Order: sequence, then C-alpha cells, then structure tokens
Amino acid sequence: MNTTTSSSSSQGNWRHQLRPAWTPLNIAIMVVSFMTGVFWFVGVFMIAYMIWGRDWGLDFSTWGNVEQSMNRMGDNLKSAFDGKAQSNRTGNAAFDEWRDAEIKRLEEERKKLEDAKQEFQSYMEELQKARDKEEFDRFWSQWNARRAGDTGPGSTGPGNTGPGGTINL
Repeated sequence: MNTTTSSSSSQGNWRHQLRPAWTPLNIAIMVVSFMTGVFWFVGVFMIAYMIWGRDWGLDFSTWGNVEQSMNRMGDNLKSAFDGKAQSNRTGNAAFDEWRDAEIKRLEEERKKLEDAKQEFQSYMEELQKARDKEEFDRFWSQWNARRAGDTGPGSTGPGNTGPGGTINL
C-alpha cells in the first residue's frame, strides 16, 4: 500500500515539474534538446513555455487530467469568442463607458483627418496638373515662336529638313 502512495506522489512530482516555470525537468528538456542539435526548436519552445506558458493558458503538468484540461480549454475558448476581449474590460463600468466614448470620439476624429488628407491630396494633384499645364503652355509658345522665326528659306529650324534630309528639331 505504501509503495503505491510513494509512486503516485513521485508521479505527481514529475507532472508538477512540467508546469510553466523554470523547473529542473523543464531546464533538462531544454538543454538536451539544444545539445542534440536536431531538436533545437523544442528548446526554443521550452524557453517560451517557461516564460509565457501561463499567459498562453498552457500547463503540461495537467496532462492526463482530461476533465481539468477540457474545462480550461473551454474557458479559454469562451473568453476568446464571447465578443469582448478580456483585456478591454477593467471591471469599472464608469471607466469602461468613458473609454468607449473616447475611443469612438477618436475614431471620428481619425475619419475627419483621413477625409482632410484625401481633400488635400486631390488639391495637390489639381495644383500639379495646373503647374504642368502652365509649363507645357510656356514651352509650346516658346517652341512655336522659335519655329516661326526659323521657317525662312534655307533655314534648318524645326519642321524643316537639314542637310541630308534629316529633320531638325
């Protein structure tokens, strides 16, 4: 009778060693996985598990206890899909209402800024088109003026062919 008690307590001890903490068993698994070289990713996972395991809702020490694991998984799924993120609620209803109103106000302000940005970009595009048209019109009038001045007989200005039949621009 005594042997079963000691074996169950030693089994509980080793399972307890698998909790997300810097326990000798977790450290041994991490070191051995890095030493083999092939299973280095297990070592990286063990480091992450030991640091963030509780935040992730992982606890390998409860393996074999199906009912507890299923309850914990069900609780995690409920909190993930209940429509409200746990981190969004503080427990103080007045603060949560104020924060929600401020977030809504900031979203409206962001939308106004986006609209103003769009209007400004449209204005800048129109301004650039006007500048481009003005520069082109100035170029075109200068080019036509040069062309009109160079159209005399024997000239090699624009529109006329130069020596050898090439077009001079």
